[in-house]
Amino acid sequence: MKKIWIIAGESSGDLYGANLARELKALAAANGEELELSGMGGPRMIQAGVPVLVDSTELGVMGIFEVTKLLFTFIGIFFKLLRAAKRERPDAVILIDYPGFNLRFAKALYKAKIPVVWYVSPQVWVWGKRRKPVLARVCSKMLVIFPFETEVYADTRLDTEFVGHPLIDIVAARTDPAIRRSPDTVLLLPGSRSMEIERLLEPMLATVREVGARHRELKFHLAAPREKIASLCRKIIDRFRRRHPDLPEVEVSVGDTGYWLQRAGCGLASSGTVTVEAAVAGLPLVVGYKLNFFTLLLASVLVKLYRGFFTMTNIIAGRAVYQEFLQWRFAPRHLVPALEAILPGGSRSAEVETGMTEVRNALSARSGNAAHQAALACWSVAEHSRKGGTA
Repeated sequence: MKKIWIIAGESSGDLYGANLARELKALAAANGEELELSGMGGPRMIQAGVPVLVDSTELGVMGIFEVTKLLFTFIGIFFKLLRAAKRERPDAVILIDYPGFNLRFAKALYKAKIPVVWYVSPQVWVWGKRRKPVLARVCSKMLVIFPFETEVYADTRLDTEFVGHPLIDIVAARTDPAIRRSPDTVLLLPGSRSMEIERLLEPMLATVREVGARHRELKFHLAAPREKIASLCRKIIDRFRRRHPDLPEVEVSVGDTGYWLQRAGCGLASSGTVTVEAAVAGLPLVVGYKLNFFTLLLASVLVKLYRGFFTMTNIIAGRAVYQEFLQWRFAPRHLVPALEAILPGGSRSAEVETGMTEVRNALSARSGNAAHQAALACWSVAEHSRKGGTA
């Protein structure tokens, strides 16, 4: 029986891990072998039949100071998983993104001579190159989902493979040809973390208030990933409406982001994986982000923008497909004209459509099935491990 672990700490990693788990099970069945999966993940991995040792649903935090609040939680999880890994001796451990935790875990697994496959590379092109030699030493394989990342690791000995972006397959599988875009619907995507909602939703609502007054035909919808986030959004909307009774109606739904990416005409979004998902689905966006002030100060010293952007869609394209606004610039005076420019017939609508097509093409691997390509690579590492190969 092969033992493979999957470690995912955020919502996107949970989604990728679930699809990877299904493909690994299919490979095991095709080869007539038994497979035991385990690890850390959220509801999607659990639904995919992965018995998780740690539920990571609320572990997706962003920022140095935000992470410190959960420091002892992370330490406890780290040693719980490490003890279990040393006891169970999995043939391979697949680490999905989540570099703050996973890089330390990879080092510990390497010392324990347990093979590591990293799926979804840390953004070493942003945080500098000091992590590359470490990754090259502790990882048996690096599976990247952006085509330019093979160049990033070209000066190392790390076995790196572009497998395609999993969102290409995920979006294609859920696309319903019966759904037609509603050009008068604006989608709000304030994030999947509570801290993002607290910082981004009010500027979005202020933008909705102004744009709604200028375009009475528009409707507004907010898609939340889970009920806890939806509840926080409703609370902030109610609080904003008490101060501004002329705020247009904002509907809130839970767990149907994919549907609204296909249905809405355009949107306002927090920077993150959802911007790539939107580009693949063909939804024009205006994007922004706000960090804790001290985190921003630290980031301004450590972070180098790759290709001059912080939104992944723009990094892939090498140009501003989605207009992006950071910190104080994420405000109605900038967001309103940017949003009006991507409304149907807006000054940037054709340009954005072309850019999204370029991004979709760039993210497609040869096979057209990223999860399958990743599963084949992970299976190969596990097979090599069982035959006595070293990590």
